[in-house]
Amino acid sequence: MGSEWPLVSVLIPAHNHERFVLRCLDSVLEDPYPAKEVVIIDDGSIDGTPGKIAQWIARHESTLPIVYRRRENRGVAATLNELASLARGDFLKLGASDDFLLPGGLEAQVRYLQAHPRKWAVVGDSVVVDCYGNRVHESGMRSLHHADKRQYATDDGIRRAVIRHWAIGGPVALLRRSVPGAISGWTEELRIDDWDFFLRLVARDALGFIDRPVCAYRLHDANLSKTRHVATRVANLAESRRVALRRVELFDGPDRQLLKAQAHFIGAKIAFLQHRPLRLAWRMAACLALRGLAKLRLPSAHPQAERA
Repeated sequence: MGSEWPLVSVLIPAHNHERFVLRCLDSVLEDPYPAKEVVIIDDGSIDGTPGKIAQWIARHESTLPIVYRRRENRGVAATLNELASLARGDFLKLGASDDFLLPGGLEAQVRYLQAHPRKWAVVGDSVVVDCYGNRVHESGMRSLHHADKRQYATDDGIRRAVIRHWAIGGPVALLRRSVPGAISGWTEELRIDDWDFFLRLVARDALGFIDRPVCAYRLHDANLSKTRHVATRVANLAESRRVALRRVELFDGPDRQLLKAQAHFIGAKIAFLQHRPLRLAWRMAACLALRGLAKLRLPSAHPQAERA
């Protein structure tokens, strides 16, 4: 049965998620997609994560192909690059050891990429669960990021949505195997690499979207504490601003203006957190001016769903 389908490699970077990693791995088995492999790297965990992974492999190594590596901590971007190099699949499913897949998501995303040969990758939505696995939101894009999913119906809409309102969270992406090589992989000096990665995709109009949940994104103490700690928030925002300025050259016209505006908007957030009102006002004025300039040059057509 599996030979009728292209092989999907589920890439799982694991780090200090002993409470959640078994649910993540079990979800790969629970998805009925028949042609898949699991590629796992333990990225220097200092808790019981490696032992949990080893126990799971011992139980299931005869069920599906598994590649497992354990090494010192190098960060998520370096781990994703290494995972992609170990994978054998035609498609790469990006996983996360504290989240889990939802049944049917792999097939839906594979079918989308088969039907849209111009697209290099596709993202879906997520449900949001708490640390016990209870659902708290039916749409991560709407409830966590307040995104208008109608924007994702066209190439222009996806491009501008990713530039202005990064609303992709959790293991929602499926990539063609060639993608990491084509866009130079994940940027290893970044702590938060996903916006940078997907900006490079939308600059090529290479990203598609399906409006269905393909994974569960888990809220727990570790990821919530990162957003509450002011110094961490400032550092993350500063890194995002550097990404925006670095990737401006990939875009033309209104899209370039929008990304410049977004760099100022991120700067305004930093100024707010640092209690610098004059800098906040200047950043917001520059942001609004650039958004207005971009809007004057945007087409006024109503979005229509892309045809294969």
